[in-house]
Amino acid sequence: MPQIIGIPKETFPGEKRVASVPEVVEKLRKLGFQVLVQSGAGEAASIGDDEYRAAGASVVADAVAVWSGADIIFKVRAPSREEVALLREGMTVVSFIWPAQNPELLQALAAKKCTVLAMDSVPRISRAQKLDALSSMANIGGYRAVIEAAHEFGRFFTGQITAAGKVPPAKVFVIGAGVAGLAAIGAASGLGAIVRANDTRPEVADQIKSLGGEYVPVDYVEEGSGVGGYAKVMSEGFQKAQREVFARQAKEVDIIITTALIPGKPAPRLITAEMVQSMKPGSVIVDMAAEQGGNCELTEPGKVVVKHGVTLIGYTDLPSRLPRQASNLYATNLFRLSEELCKAKDGVFNVNMEDEVIRGTTVVKEGAITWPPPTPKLSAAPPAATAQKPVAKPAPEKQGHGHGGGGEQMSPRKTVLLFGTAAVLFALAGLYAPAAFLGHFTVFVLACFVGYMVVWNVTPSLHTPLMSVTNAISSIIVIGALVQIAPPAAAVLESGAARPNDIIRWLAVAGIALTAVNMFGGFAVTRRMLSMFRK
Repeated sequence: MPQIIGIPKETFPGEKRVASVPEVVEKLRKLGFQVLVQSGAGEAASIGDDEYRAAGASVVADAVAVWSGADIIFKVRAPSREEVALLREGMTVVSFIWPAQNPELLQALAAKKCTVLAMDSVPRISRAQKLDALSSMANIGGYRAVIEAAHEFGRFFTGQITAAGKVPPAKVFVIGAGVAGLAAIGAASGLGAIVRANDTRPEVADQIKSLGGEYVPVDYVEEGSGVGGYAKVMSEGFQKAQREVFARQAKEVDIIITTALIPGKPAPRLITAEMVQSMKPGSVIVDMAAEQGGNCELTEPGKVVVKHGVTLIGYTDLPSRLPRQASNLYATNLFRLSEELCKAKDGVFNVNMEDEVIRGTTVVKEGAITWPPPTPKLSAAPPAATAQKPVAKPAPEKQGHGHGGGGEQMSPRKTVLLFGTAAVLFALAGLYAPAAFLGHFTVFVLACFVGYMVVWNVTPSLHTPLMSVTNAISSIIVIGALVQIAPPAAAVLESGAARPNDIIRWLAVAGIALTAVNMFGGFAVTRRMLSMFRK
Protein backbone atom coordinates (compact mmCIF):
# COMPACT_ATOMS: atom_id res chain seq x y z
CA MET A 1 0.00 0.00 0.00
CA PRO A 2 1.42 3.44 -0.91
CA GLN A 3 2.84 5.45 1.96
CA ILE A 4 1.79 9.00 2.82
CA ILE A 5 4.36 11.79 3.02
CA GLY A 6 3.53 14.58 5.45
CA ILE A 7 4.78 18.18 5.12
CA PRO A 8 4.22 20.06 8.42
CA LYS A 9 4.74 23.76 8.94
CA GLU A 10 8.14 24.55 10.43
CA THR A 11 7.91 25.58 14.09
CA PHE A 12 11.48 26.86 14.59
CA PRO A 13 11.37 30.62 15.28
CA GLY A 14 11.94 32.65 12.09
CA GLU A 15 12.15 29.60 9.80
CA LYS A 16 10.53 30.46 6.45
CA ARG A 17 11.45 27.39 4.42
CA VAL A 18 9.14 24.46 3.70
CA ALA A 19 10.21 20.88 3.02
CA SER A 20 8.44 20.53 -0.32
CA VAL A 21 7.04 22.69 -3.10
CA PRO A 22 4.19 22.04 -5.56
CA GLU A 23 6.52 21.12 -8.43
CA VAL A 24 8.11 18.40 -6.29
CA VAL A 25 4.77 17.21 -4.92
CA GLU A 26 3.79 16.25 -8.48
CA LYS A 27 6.98 14.23 -8.86
CA LEU A 28 6.46 12.48 -5.51
CA ARG A 29 2.97 11.45 -6.63
CA LYS A 30 4.48 9.94 -9.79
CA LEU A 31 6.64 7.77 -7.51
CA GLY A 32 3.42 6.44 -6.00
CA PHE A 33 3.26 8.48 -2.78
CA GLN A 34 0.34 10.43 -1.36
CA VAL A 35 1.15 13.85 0.10
CA LEU A 36 -0.36 15.65 3.10
CA VAL A 37 0.48 19.35 3.61
CA GLN A 38 -0.37 21.41 6.68
CA SER A 39 -2.34 24.52 5.84
CA GLY A 40 -0.03 27.54 5.72
CA ALA A 41 3.16 25.42 5.56
CA GLY A 42 4.43 27.34 2.53
CA GLU A 43 3.02 30.74 3.40
CA ALA A 44 6.36 32.22 4.51
CA ALA A 45 7.90 31.02 1.22
CA SER A 46 5.07 32.62 -0.80
CA ILE A 47 3.46 29.26 -1.61
CA GLY A 48 -0.31 29.11 -1.06
CA ASP A 49 -2.43 26.12 -0.14
CA ASP A 50 -4.17 26.25 -3.52
CA GLU A 51 -0.86 25.61 -5.29
CA TYR A 52 -0.40 22.42 -3.26
CA ARG A 53 -3.95 21.31 -4.01
CA ALA A 54 -3.40 21.92 -7.73
CA ALA A 55 -0.31 19.70 -7.55
CA GLY A 56 -2.36 16.84 -6.08
CA ALA A 57 -1.60 17.21 -2.36
CA SER A 58 -4.20 17.04 0.39
CA VAL A 59 -4.16 20.13 2.63
CA VAL A 60 -5.08 19.51 6.28
CA ALA A 61 -5.83 21.98 9.02
CA ASP A 62 -3.10 21.48 11.62
CA ALA A 63 0.15 19.72 12.51
CA VAL A 64 -1.60 16.95 14.46
CA ALA A 65 -3.47 15.89 11.33
CA VAL A 66 -0.19 15.71 9.39
CA TRP A 67 1.76 13.74 12.00
CA SER A 68 -1.11 11.35 12.69
CA GLY A 69 -2.00 10.78 9.06
CA ALA A 70 1.47 10.41 7.50
CA ASP A 71 3.89 7.47 7.37
CA ILE A 72 6.87 9.65 6.35
CA ILE A 73 7.61 13.18 7.54
CA PHE A 74 9.65 15.63 5.46
CA LYS A 75 11.02 18.56 7.48
CA VAL A 76 13.70 21.25 7.24
CA ARG A 77 14.65 21.78 10.89
CA ALA A 78 15.16 18.92 13.34
CA PRO A 79 11.95 17.87 15.15
CA SER A 80 11.19 19.71 18.38
CA ARG A 81 10.22 17.92 21.60
CA GLU A 82 6.55 18.57 20.84
CA GLU A 83 6.94 17.10 17.37
CA VAL A 84 8.79 14.04 18.66
CA ALA A 85 5.82 13.43 20.98
CA LEU A 86 3.55 13.28 17.92
CA LEU A 87 5.59 10.51 16.27
CA ARG A 88 4.03 7.07 15.93
CA GLU A 89 6.08 3.90 16.19
CA GLY A 90 7.56 2.85 12.86
CA MET A 91 7.34 6.27 11.18
CA THR A 92 10.16 7.65 9.00
CA VAL A 93 11.53 11.16 9.50
CA VAL A 94 13.71 12.94 6.92
CA SER A 95 15.20 16.31 7.89
CA PHE A 96 18.33 18.02 9.16
CA ILE A 97 19.19 16.27 12.45
CA TRP A 98 22.82 17.17 13.33
CA PRO A 99 23.34 13.97 15.36
CA ALA A 100 26.75 15.01 16.72
CA GLN A 101 25.28 18.17 18.25
CA ASN A 102 21.92 16.62 19.30
CA PRO A 103 22.55 13.27 21.04
CA GLU A 104 19.44 13.69 23.22
CA LEU A 105 17.25 14.14 20.13
CA LEU A 106 18.78 11.01 18.62
CA GLN A 107 17.91 9.02 21.75
CA ALA A 108 14.36 10.38 21.77
CA LEU A 109 13.82 9.40 18.14
CA ALA A 110 15.26 5.94 18.75
CA ALA A 111 12.87 5.47 21.68
CA LYS A 112 9.97 5.96 19.27
CA LYS A 113 11.23 3.00 17.15
CA CYS A 114 11.45 5.32 14.15
CA THR A 115 13.70 5.37 11.11
CA VAL A 116 15.49 8.71 10.73
CA LEU A 117 17.45 9.95 7.73
CA ALA A 118 19.60 13.06 8.33
CA MET A 119 20.09 15.30 5.31
CA ASP A 120 23.21 16.73 6.99
CA SER A 121 24.79 13.25 7.02
CA VAL A 122 24.62 12.55 3.28
CA PRO A 123 28.06 11.15 2.29
CA ARG A 124 30.26 13.47 0.28
CA ILE A 125 30.72 11.15 -2.69
CA SER A 126 30.00 11.76 -6.38
CA ARG A 127 26.89 9.57 -6.53
CA ALA A 128 25.29 11.45 -3.62
CA GLN A 129 25.78 14.98 -4.97
CA LYS A 130 22.13 15.24 -6.04
CA LEU A 131 21.11 14.60 -2.40
CA ASP A 132 23.58 17.07 -0.88
CA ALA A 133 21.26 19.46 0.91
CA LEU A 134 24.16 20.97 2.86
CA SER A 135 25.71 22.20 -0.38
CA SER A 136 22.35 23.49 -1.63
CA MET A 137 21.81 25.54 1.51
CA ALA A 138 25.45 26.66 1.70
CA ASN A 139 25.22 27.94 -1.87
CA ILE A 140 22.22 30.09 -0.95
CA GLY A 141 23.84 31.19 2.32
CA GLY A 142 27.02 32.35 0.56
CA TYR A 143 25.03 34.41 -1.93
CA ARG A 144 22.83 35.89 0.79
CA ALA A 145 25.88 36.78 2.91
CA VAL A 146 27.06 39.12 0.14
CA ILE A 147 23.59 40.67 -0.13
CA GLU A 148 23.50 41.29 3.63
CA ALA A 149 27.01 42.77 3.52
CA ALA A 150 26.02 45.06 0.64
CA HIS A 151 22.97 46.20 2.64
CA GLU A 152 25.07 47.17 5.65
CA PHE A 153 28.02 48.54 3.67
CA GLY A 154 28.01 52.28 3.06
CA ARG A 155 29.30 52.31 -0.54
CA PHE A 156 29.01 50.72 -3.95
CA PHE A 157 30.65 47.37 -4.49
CA THR A 158 31.81 48.34 -7.96
CA GLY A 159 34.13 51.24 -8.67
CA GLN A 160 32.62 54.24 -10.46
CA ILE A 161 33.78 57.50 -11.97
CA THR A 162 31.06 60.13 -11.72
CA ALA A 163 30.78 63.86 -12.14
CA ALA A 164 30.89 64.12 -8.35
CA GLY A 165 34.12 62.18 -8.08
CA LYS A 166 35.66 58.74 -8.17
CA VAL A 167 34.31 55.84 -6.09
CA PRO A 168 36.83 53.02 -5.45
CA PRO A 169 35.62 49.41 -5.61
CA ALA A 170 34.98 47.57 -2.37
CA LYS A 171 37.52 44.99 -1.26
CA VAL A 172 36.05 41.70 -0.04
CA PHE A 173 37.99 38.95 1.74
CA VAL A 174 36.35 35.50 1.89
CA ILE A 175 37.68 32.97 4.41
CA GLY A 176 36.94 29.44 3.30
CA ALA A 177 36.35 28.44 -0.32
CA GLY A 178 33.85 25.64 0.11
CA VAL A 179 30.41 25.81 -1.49
CA ALA A 180 29.36 28.84 0.57
CA GLY A 181 32.68 30.62 0.05
CA LEU A 182 32.67 30.09 -3.70
CA ALA A 183 29.08 31.34 -3.91
CA ALA A 184 30.11 34.46 -1.99
CA ILE A 185 33.13 34.99 -4.25
CA GLY A 186 30.97 34.73 -7.37
CA ALA A 187 28.31 37.09 -6.01
CA ALA A 188 30.79 39.71 -4.79
CA SER A 189 32.79 39.55 -8.01
CA GLY A 190 29.58 39.91 -10.01
CA LEU A 191 28.77 43.08 -8.09
CA GLY A 192 32.14 44.53 -9.11
CA ALA A 193 34.14 44.18 -5.90
CA ILE A 194 37.81 43.23 -5.67
CA VAL A 195 37.60 39.77 -4.13
CA ARG A 196 40.32 37.86 -2.28
CA ALA A 197 39.94 34.45 -0.68
CA ASN A 198 41.84 31.97 1.47
CA ASP A 199 41.36 28.28 2.16
CA THR A 200 43.41 25.60 3.89
CA ARG A 201 43.10 23.45 0.74
CA PRO A 202 45.45 24.85 -1.91
CA GLU A 203 43.71 22.91 -4.69
CA VAL A 204 40.77 25.35 -4.61
CA ALA A 205 42.99 28.22 -5.86
CA ASP A 206 41.93 27.60 -9.47
CA GLN A 207 38.26 27.61 -8.49
CA ILE A 208 38.71 30.95 -6.74
CA LYS A 209 40.41 32.45 -9.80
CA SER A 210 37.74 31.09 -12.14
CA LEU A 211 35.10 33.07 -10.22
CA GLY A 212 37.05 36.31 -10.47
CA GLY A 213 38.78 36.16 -7.08
CA GLU A 214 42.42 36.29 -6.03
CA TYR A 215 43.80 33.42 -3.98
CA VAL A 216 45.67 34.57 -0.86
CA PRO A 217 47.97 31.75 0.28
CA VAL A 218 49.43 31.10 3.71
CA ASP A 219 53.21 30.85 3.70
CA TYR A 220 53.19 27.49 5.46
CA VAL A 221 53.17 24.12 3.70
CA GLU A 222 50.56 21.76 5.16
CA GLU A 223 47.82 19.68 3.53
CA GLY A 224 44.39 20.95 4.58
CA SER A 225 42.01 18.45 2.95
CA GLY A 226 40.15 16.11 5.26
CA VAL A 227 37.83 13.15 4.76
CA GLY A 228 34.86 13.77 2.49
CA GLY A 229 36.26 16.94 0.96
CA TYR A 230 35.92 19.00 4.14
CA ALA A 231 38.73 20.99 5.71
CA LYS A 232 40.54 19.56 8.70
CA VAL A 233 41.97 21.02 11.91
CA MET A 234 45.36 22.52 11.10
CA SER A 235 48.54 22.54 13.17
CA GLU A 236 49.42 25.37 15.54
CA GLY A 237 52.22 26.51 13.21
CA PHE A 238 49.83 26.82 10.29
CA GLN A 239 47.24 28.62 12.40
CA LYS A 240 49.82 31.19 13.50
CA ALA A 241 50.86 31.88 9.90
CA GLN A 242 47.19 32.03 8.93
CA ARG A 243 46.38 34.61 11.61
CA GLU A 244 49.19 36.82 10.32
CA VAL A 245 47.67 36.71 6.81
CA PHE A 246 44.21 37.50 8.17
CA ALA A 247 45.57 40.39 10.24
CA ARG A 248 47.10 41.97 7.11
CA GLN A 249 43.91 41.52 5.11
CA ALA A 250 41.74 42.96 7.89
CA LYS A 251 43.62 46.27 7.66
CA GLU A 252 43.18 46.46 3.88
CA VAL A 253 39.69 45.14 3.04
CA ASP A 254 36.23 46.58 3.59
CA ILE A 255 34.24 43.36 4.00
CA ILE A 256 35.15 39.97 5.48
CA ILE A 257 32.94 36.93 4.94
CA THR A 258 33.86 33.90 7.04
CA THR A 259 32.60 30.41 6.19
CA ALA A 260 35.07 28.17 8.06
CA LEU A 261 33.43 25.12 9.63
CA ILE A 262 34.66 21.62 10.48
CA PRO A 263 31.95 18.92 10.80
CA GLY A 264 31.22 17.94 14.38
CA LYS A 265 33.44 20.65 15.91
CA PRO A 266 32.92 24.24 17.11
CA ALA A 267 33.70 26.92 14.54
CA PRO A 268 37.40 27.89 14.63
CA ARG A 269 38.14 31.41 15.89
CA LEU A 270 39.92 33.12 13.01
CA ILE A 271 39.13 36.82 13.45
CA THR A 272 40.31 38.25 16.76
CA ALA A 273 39.07 41.38 18.48
CA GLU A 274 42.37 43.08 17.58
CA MET A 275 41.75 42.36 13.89
CA VAL A 276 38.26 43.86 14.13
CA GLN A 277 39.68 46.95 15.82
CA SER A 278 42.23 47.35 13.01
CA MET A 279 39.57 47.44 10.29
CA LYS A 280 38.45 50.70 8.72
CA PRO A 281 35.33 52.36 10.18
CA GLY A 282 32.24 51.28 8.26
CA SER A 283 33.65 47.85 7.44
CA VAL A 284 31.46 44.75 7.61
CA ILE A 285 32.01 41.17 8.79
CA VAL A 286 29.50 38.46 7.88
CA ASP A 287 30.07 35.44 10.13
CA MET A 288 28.40 32.48 8.41
CA ALA A 289 29.61 30.16 11.17
CA ALA A 290 27.68 32.09 13.86
CA GLU A 291 25.34 29.15 14.58
CA GLN A 292 28.35 27.03 15.61
CA GLY A 293 29.93 29.75 17.75
CA GLY A 294 31.31 32.00 15.03
CA ASN A 295 34.68 32.54 13.37
CA CYS A 296 34.95 35.99 14.93
CA GLU A 297 35.46 36.54 18.65
CA LEU A 298 32.96 39.41 18.74
CA THR A 299 30.12 37.76 16.80
CA GLU A 300 26.75 37.55 18.55
CA PRO A 301 24.73 34.71 16.95
CA GLY A 302 21.46 35.83 15.44
CA LYS A 303 22.25 39.53 15.79
CA VAL A 304 23.75 42.47 13.93
CA VAL A 305 26.04 44.48 16.20
CA VAL A 306 28.51 47.32 15.72
CA LYS A 307 31.84 47.11 17.55
CA HIS A 308 34.87 49.35 17.03
CA GLY A 309 32.99 50.93 14.11
CA VAL A 310 32.66 47.57 12.33
CA THR A 311 29.27 45.96 11.64
CA LEU A 312 29.23 42.27 12.60
CA ILE A 313 26.43 40.20 11.03
CA GLY A 314 25.78 36.97 12.90
CA TYR A 315 22.60 35.76 11.22
CA THR A 316 21.98 32.03 11.66
CA ASP A 317 19.19 31.83 9.06
CA LEU A 318 20.81 33.05 5.84
CA PRO A 319 19.28 30.32 3.58
CA SER A 320 15.87 31.03 5.14
CA ARG A 321 16.17 34.64 3.97
CA LEU A 322 15.66 33.37 0.42
CA PRO A 323 12.78 31.05 1.37
CA ARG A 324 11.29 30.24 -2.03
CA GLN A 325 14.64 29.44 -3.65
CA ALA A 326 15.88 27.51 -0.62
CA SER A 327 12.66 25.51 -0.44
CA ASN A 328 12.89 24.61 -4.11
CA LEU A 329 16.44 23.30 -3.81
CA TYR A 330 15.83 21.45 -0.54
CA ALA A 331 12.64 19.85 -1.89
CA THR A 332 14.58 18.67 -4.94
CA ASN A 333 17.22 17.09 -2.68
CA LEU A 334 14.45 15.25 -0.79
CA PHE A 335 12.91 14.05 -4.05
CA ARG A 336 16.25 12.66 -5.25
CA LEU A 337 16.57 10.82 -1.94
CA SER A 338 13.04 9.47 -2.43
CA GLU A 339 14.06 8.16 -5.84
CA GLU A 340 16.91 6.23 -4.19
CA LEU A 341 14.58 4.86 -1.51
CA CYS A 342 11.72 4.01 -3.87
CA LYS A 343 13.32 2.59 -7.01
CA ALA A 344 10.26 0.39 -7.65
CA LYS A 345 8.05 3.53 -7.86
CA ASP A 346 5.45 1.80 -5.70
CA GLY A 347 5.15 4.54 -3.08
CA VAL A 348 7.07 2.64 -0.39
CA PHE A 349 10.43 3.54 1.16
CA ASN A 350 13.01 0.75 1.21
CA VAL A 351 15.89 1.76 3.50
CA ASN A 352 18.63 -0.47 2.07
CA MET A 353 21.53 -0.42 4.51
CA GLU A 354 23.74 -2.14 1.93
CA ASP A 355 23.66 1.03 -0.16
CA GLU A 356 26.56 3.27 0.90
CA VAL A 357 24.60 6.49 0.38
CA ILE A 358 21.52 5.33 2.28
CA ARG A 359 23.67 3.82 5.04
CA GLY A 360 25.52 7.09 5.56
CA THR A 361 22.31 9.14 5.61
CA THR A 362 20.43 6.85 8.04
CA VAL A 363 21.11 7.75 11.69
CA VAL A 364 18.33 5.63 13.26
CA LYS A 365 16.97 2.41 11.75
CA GLU A 366 13.76 1.07 13.34
CA GLY A 367 14.81 2.32 16.76
CA ALA A 368 18.49 1.34 16.55
CA ILE A 369 20.98 4.20 16.41
CA THR A 370 23.24 3.66 13.38
CA TRP A 371 25.23 6.88 13.64
CA PRO A 372 28.13 7.39 13.08
CA PRO A 373 28.32 5.43 9.83
CA PRO A 374 31.42 3.56 8.67
CA THR A 375 34.04 5.58 6.81
CA PRO A 376 33.11 5.98 3.11
CA LYS A 377 35.03 3.75 0.77
CA LEU A 378 35.77 6.68 -1.50
CA SER A 379 37.45 9.56 0.28
CA ALA A 380 38.70 12.90 -0.91
CA ALA A 381 41.63 12.65 1.49
CA PRO A 382 44.91 12.87 -0.40
CA PRO A 383 46.94 9.69 -0.75
CA ALA A 384 50.04 9.31 1.35
CA ALA A 385 53.11 10.78 -0.25
CA THR A 386 55.36 8.19 -1.81
CA ALA A 387 59.01 8.56 -2.65
CA GLN A 388 59.52 9.25 -6.32
CA LYS A 389 61.56 6.68 -8.12
CA PRO A 390 64.36 8.03 -10.29
CA VAL A 391 63.56 7.84 -13.96
CA ALA A 392 65.76 5.26 -15.61
CA LYS A 393 67.65 6.54 -18.60
CA PRO A 394 67.02 4.57 -21.80
CA ALA A 395 69.86 2.36 -22.87
CA PRO A 396 71.80 3.76 -25.84
CA GLU A 397 70.69 2.23 -29.11
CA LYS A 398 73.15 0.08 -30.97
CA GLN A 399 74.38 1.23 -34.33
CA GLY A 400 72.46 -0.25 -37.21
CA HIS A 401 69.63 -1.72 -35.12
CA GLY A 402 67.26 1.25 -34.62
CA HIS A 403 63.50 0.82 -34.42
CA GLY A 404 61.18 3.47 -35.78
CA GLY A 405 58.25 3.12 -33.30
CA GLY A 406 57.71 3.49 -29.61
CA GLY A 407 58.95 7.11 -29.39
CA GLU A 408 62.65 6.02 -29.54
CA GLN A 409 65.26 8.29 -31.08
CA MET A 410 66.14 7.72 -34.71
CA SER A 411 69.45 5.97 -35.24
CA PRO A 412 72.31 7.88 -36.93
CA ARG A 413 72.12 5.49 -39.89
CA LYS A 414 68.46 6.28 -40.49
CA THR A 415 69.08 10.01 -40.11
CA VAL A 416 71.83 9.96 -42.73
CA LEU A 417 69.64 7.86 -45.05
CA LEU A 418 66.67 10.23 -44.69
CA PHE A 419 68.66 13.39 -45.34
CA GLY A 420 70.54 11.72 -48.20
CA THR A 421 67.27 10.76 -49.90
CA ALA A 422 65.93 14.29 -49.44
CA ALA A 423 69.11 15.77 -50.94
CA VAL A 424 68.85 13.47 -54.01
CA LEU A 425 65.20 14.48 -54.52
CA PHE A 426 66.08 18.18 -54.27
CA ALA A 427 68.94 17.67 -56.76
CA LEU A 428 66.65 15.90 -59.26
CA ALA A 429 64.05 18.65 -58.85
CA GLY A 430 66.73 21.29 -59.50
CA LEU A 431 67.98 19.52 -62.65
CA TYR A 432 64.70 18.56 -64.33
CA ALA A 433 61.83 20.57 -62.77
CA PRO A 434 60.69 23.85 -64.43
CA ALA A 435 62.01 27.06 -62.98
CA ALA A 436 58.48 28.13 -61.96
CA PHE A 437 58.08 24.95 -59.92
CA LEU A 438 61.25 25.65 -57.96
CA GLY A 439 60.04 29.13 -57.09
CA HIS A 440 56.62 27.89 -55.97
CA PHE A 441 58.16 25.00 -54.05
CA THR A 442 60.52 27.32 -52.18
CA VAL A 443 57.61 29.60 -51.26
CA PHE A 444 55.60 26.54 -50.15
CA VAL A 445 58.34 25.32 -47.80
CA LEU A 446 58.85 28.77 -46.32
CA ALA A 447 55.08 29.25 -45.96
CA CYS A 448 54.79 25.96 -44.06
CA PHE A 449 57.52 27.00 -41.64
CA VAL A 450 56.42 30.61 -41.19
CA GLY A 451 52.73 29.61 -41.08
CA TYR A 452 53.39 27.05 -38.37
CA MET A 453 55.24 29.59 -36.24
CA VAL A 454 52.55 32.26 -36.76
CA VAL A 455 49.48 30.07 -36.21
CA TRP A 456 50.62 28.42 -32.99
CA ASN A 457 51.68 31.74 -31.46
CA VAL A 458 48.33 33.49 -31.91
CA THR A 459 47.03 34.76 -28.55
CA PRO A 460 43.34 33.90 -28.03
CA SER A 461 42.55 37.16 -26.24
CA LEU A 462 39.16 37.98 -27.75
CA HIS A 463 37.85 34.57 -28.78
CA THR A 464 38.47 30.87 -28.39
CA PRO A 465 41.84 29.26 -29.16
CA LEU A 466 40.21 27.28 -31.99
CA MET A 467 38.94 30.51 -33.55
CA SER A 468 42.43 31.99 -33.25
CA VAL A 469 43.97 29.14 -35.21
CA THR A 470 41.27 29.04 -37.90
CA ASN A 471 41.40 32.81 -38.38
CA ALA A 472 45.20 32.71 -38.69
CA ILE A 473 44.97 29.98 -41.34
CA SER A 474 42.21 31.90 -43.12
CA SER A 475 44.41 34.99 -43.20
CA ILE A 476 47.21 33.02 -44.88
CA ILE A 477 44.72 31.70 -47.47
CA VAL A 478 43.45 35.21 -48.21
CA ILE A 479 46.98 36.55 -48.72
CA GLY A 480 47.81 33.64 -51.03
CA ALA A 481 44.64 34.23 -53.05
CA LEU A 482 45.41 37.94 -53.40
CA VAL A 483 48.89 37.08 -54.69
CA GLN A 484 47.34 34.82 -57.34
CA ILE A 485 44.89 37.51 -58.46
CA ALA A 486 47.43 40.35 -58.60
CA PRO A 487 49.89 40.11 -61.56
CA PRO A 488 53.62 39.92 -60.73
CA ALA A 489 55.27 43.33 -60.93
CA ALA A 490 57.96 42.10 -63.35
CA ALA A 491 55.36 40.68 -65.72
CA VAL A 492 53.45 43.96 -65.73
CA LEU A 493 56.59 45.88 -66.64
CA GLU A 494 57.36 43.51 -69.52
CA SER A 495 53.93 43.00 -71.08
CA GLY A 496 51.96 45.85 -69.56
CA ALA A 497 48.81 43.69 -69.31
CA ALA A 498 49.72 40.41 -67.60
CA ARG A 499 46.81 38.46 -66.13
CA PRO A 500 46.68 35.07 -64.39
CA ASN A 501 44.85 32.14 -65.82
CA ASP A 502 41.05 32.59 -65.54
CA ILE A 503 40.59 29.30 -63.65
CA ILE A 504 43.24 30.26 -61.09
CA ARG A 505 41.75 33.72 -60.74
CA TRP A 506 38.21 32.46 -60.05
CA LEU A 507 39.52 29.83 -57.65
CA ALA A 508 41.34 32.60 -55.78
CA VAL A 509 38.18 34.74 -55.68
CA ALA A 510 36.19 31.76 -54.34
CA GLY A 511 38.90 31.16 -51.74
CA ILE A 512 38.71 34.76 -50.55
CA ALA A 513 34.91 34.60 -50.34
CA LEU A 514 34.86 31.34 -48.37
CA THR A 515 37.55 32.39 -45.92
CA ALA A 516 35.80 35.74 -45.39
CA VAL A 517 32.60 33.90 -44.52
CA ASN A 518 34.56 31.66 -42.14
CA MET A 519 36.29 34.56 -40.41
CA PHE A 520 33.36 36.96 -40.03
CA GLY A 521 30.91 34.15 -39.35
CA GLY A 522 33.21 32.81 -36.65
CA PHE A 523 33.36 36.20 -34.96
CA ALA A 524 29.56 36.52 -35.16
CA VAL A 525 29.01 33.08 -33.61
CA THR A 526 31.58 33.79 -30.89
CA ARG A 527 29.89 37.09 -30.08
CA ARG A 528 26.51 35.36 -29.73
CA MET A 529 28.04 32.74 -27.45
CA LEU A 530 29.67 35.39 -25.24
CA SER A 531 26.43 37.38 -25.04
CA MET A 532 24.76 34.34 -23.44
CA PHE A 533 27.01 34.79 -20.39
CA ARG A 534 26.57 38.55 -20.06
CA LYS A 535 24.11 39.86 -17.49
